[in-house]
Amino acid sequence: MGAGQVVTVFGAYGHTGRFVVAELLERGFVPVLAGRDEGRLRALADSRPGLGVRPATVDDPVSLDRALAGADAVVNCAGPFATTAGPVVEAALRAGIPYVDVAAEIEANLDTFAHFAERAAAAGVPVVPAMAFFGGLGDLLVTAAMGDRTEADEVHVAYGLSGWHPTAGTRTAGAVSRERRDGRRVVFEGGRLQHRDDAPPTLEWTFPEPLGVRSVIGEFTMADVVTVPSHLAVAEVRTYMTVEAARDLAAPDTPAPAAVDERGRSDQTFLVDVVVRSGGEERRAVARGRDIYAVSAPLAVEALDRLLTGRSGALGVTSAGAAFDAPAFLRALSPHLSVELPG
Repeated sequence: MGAGQVVTVFGAYGHTGRFVVAELLERGFVPVLAGRDEGRLRALADSRPGLGVRPATVDDPVSLDRALAGADAVVNCAGPFATTAGPVVEAALRAGIPYVDVAAEIEANLDTFAHFAERAAAAGVPVVPAMAFFGGLGDLLVTAAMGDRTEADEVHVAYGLSGWHPTAGTRTAGAVSRERRDGRRVVFEGGRLQHRDDAPPTLEWTFPEPLGVRSVIGEFTMADVVTVPSHLAVAEVRTYMTVEAARDLAAPDTPAPAAVDERGRSDQTFLVDVVVRSGGEERRAVARGRDIYAVSAPLAVEALDRLLTGRSGALGVTSAGAAFDAPAFLRALSPHLSVELPG
């Protein structure tokens, strides 16, 4: 457990940031609330007495250094990550502390791997991007399904969401990503990322119960196409999204998530179905749970806990599947999600 270790949460007052702060407190860490809006930071601190407030902006390195001073680690929850990830990683390297973020943006995660791999490794600092529902969870499930293998012909990650009420941050991040790729969509095939101008196909996917056969948007590409190939030799990584959730995300008037329990979670449910195929053999891993934003908090905090307690040999920029024992990590999340793994 956290045992009083200090973790700076950049973007602490955001939707996911609040879940991260609550999870840190529950596990014995001491969160430091950081972000650009001092008023919102102090309002959050009023509801969590005793927590420090350190306003900081990504265009002011001195303020970021103050925010991370004395911290044992930092978790970045502030999107769009195309803007925030680089400066906060830089600050983590200066402080010599682990960095974790919850970025779902494909381009931002690519930037983190491309720009910081050598420097973070040389500094001996672990940097784990996309340590969230999209990117991190899929990578852990794929890695667990692979077992001892490091190569596969195909990886398929199907997201069965009951619906998707996106946060304002999700909408902003999506707009930034679309602008960066000139409105094109992304696929990972032939061992590399490719851009396309056509519309993605609609397919049928047979999920485990209780979902069964559902219509999905094929090639609904998420951060798994960055995390999985970063450490596994896979020729094709495909991700899919249930049609209902994709429509919710695309609609401009879909409301933000609404809390329905004491933890602040929404009533959204999810089933993530991973299929790995290689040489005619198929292996499957499944995760079930509730609220994709809320579950990102235990994913990120479990990662921090393992980094800070020596249960990972990760140095430099690395994905969840490479940094951690995937089956053990997933089973540690049993209070928050259920998993079915091979063997």
